[in-house]
Amino acid sequence: MPSEKVLLAKKERVEQLTEMLKNAEAAVLVDYKGITVEEDTKLRKEMREAGVNYFVEKNTMLRFALTNAGYESITNVLEGTTAIAISNDDQTAPARILGKFAEDFKDEKFFLKAGFIGEEVYDEAGVKALSKIPSKEVLLAQLVGSLQGPIQKLAATLQAVVDKNNDAA
Repeated sequence: MPSEKVLLAKKERVEQLTEMLKNAEAAVLVDYKGITVEEDTKLRKEMREAGVNYFVEKNTMLRFALTNAGYESITNVLEGTTAIAISNDDQTAPARILGKFAEDFKDEKFFLKAGFIGEEVYDEAGVKALSKIPSKEVLLAQLVGSLQGPIQKLAATLQAVVDKNNDAA
């Protein structure tokens, strides 16, 4: 039977994880069993740069924390090796980075398990679909670009009308 001190430490860890999950914009669970230390280091660096907290956690701890945070429906994927990526800012960053990483290995040794954005829970296929969504900055740039074209055409048309009226006068 574990000592009182060990049980208290585990309880505190579950509480920490629960708070992290409750405050998260998004999170993704992965199975990392086949990656090398070098590959893991590269992934962790990319996650840090994107402001995503990525770490390995025991399935039992995650199961309690996910249940406490209201994400009990994804606890069924907590088998084998599990790492979690949590973002407090960008909703698609964990899925986007981990999805690209999983594609690089063609599902041979790094697998997406499940995830969530806000209250919405996603299975492996859902997380893969989320990984294809560009970042917020890219989407905004695309929107501005698509709005710019018609405005430029309108400006050119108005300028042509002004030039025509000036020529006629």
